Amino acid sequence: MATWIKSSHSGDNGGNCIEAAPGFHGAVVPVRDSKNPDGPVLVINRSAWLSFIAAVRSGS
Repeated sequence: MATWIKSSHSGDNGGNCIEAAPGFHGAVVPVRDSKNPDGPVLVINRSAWLSFIAAVRSGS
């Protein structure tokens, strides 16, 4: 079972947010639309996800 999280920068106003489950076991990180938690899940390679997060944090 995945534990979904969303950025602390995301408000509760129903904006355009994603949720990720970085603690999911395996080589992937599931990502979904926070407005549609029962909708489709995008599965991203863990190393690609970590590169994405690093780029966001650095402002790239």
